[in-house]
Amino acid sequence: MNTPALKSQVELALNQPHTQQHLRAWLAERLPGLHPAIRLEDDGIDTLFKFVQAYVEQVPNVLDAAAAVAEAARMRDRLLPVLKVAEAFFLQPPDLPAEHQGLLALLDEAYLAHRLVEEVNDRYVAHGGEALIPMDTTRANLIVHQLLGDDFANQLDAAVETAVAGLLPADTFSSETFQSYLAQQTEARRELWQQWPCMSEQLGIGIEWRGAA
Repeated sequence: MNTPALKSQVELALNQPHTQQHLRAWLAERLPGLHPAIRLEDDGIDTLFKFVQAYVEQVPNVLDAAAAVAEAARMRDRLLPVLKVAEAFFLQPPDLPAEHQGLLALLDEAYLAHRLVEEVNDRYVAHGGEALIPMDTTRANLIVHQLLGDDFANQLDAAVETAVAGLLPADTFSSETFQSYLAQQTEARRELWQQWPCMSEQLGIGIEWRGAA
């Protein structure tokens, strides 16, 4: 994984004041249209800006963590090509809206990367594994989906699903090495993994799930 290149790209964008101003202006436009279930702490724009910044910054760490689990599960040959696609989404993204520049473009790319890891993780867990990464990004991804808007976010989701379907066949998790890895997992490790936070809550944004009346 070429995570130093990802970190360098993020740092470069974060150090450009005009990209920060552009992102803040875009967030101000999106704020009134957010679903009422999305709960913001303190000032809405500042909270959203910090959330987006951290969401983007977490991509290299998430990919490194997922790659480490793939190595431990002796599934590097199967999972690393998929994670490399997440990296490529970030370093060489597909066509994005012309107005999405700087940090806003990185938000698009980060969403692609986080969603791809989420899709792989869902399949991994469904076959008996623990989470690939020790942080729940599901709610954070839902919030970014809302920010990007359904039409555009659904296009990015489709690109992720196509990539995963092509690189992660159904028999990926049926190997003897993976089953042996599962057998070695301890309850203590499972409990430790579950203690890691939800990313969105850690960044000051929550979703208030409302049950049926």
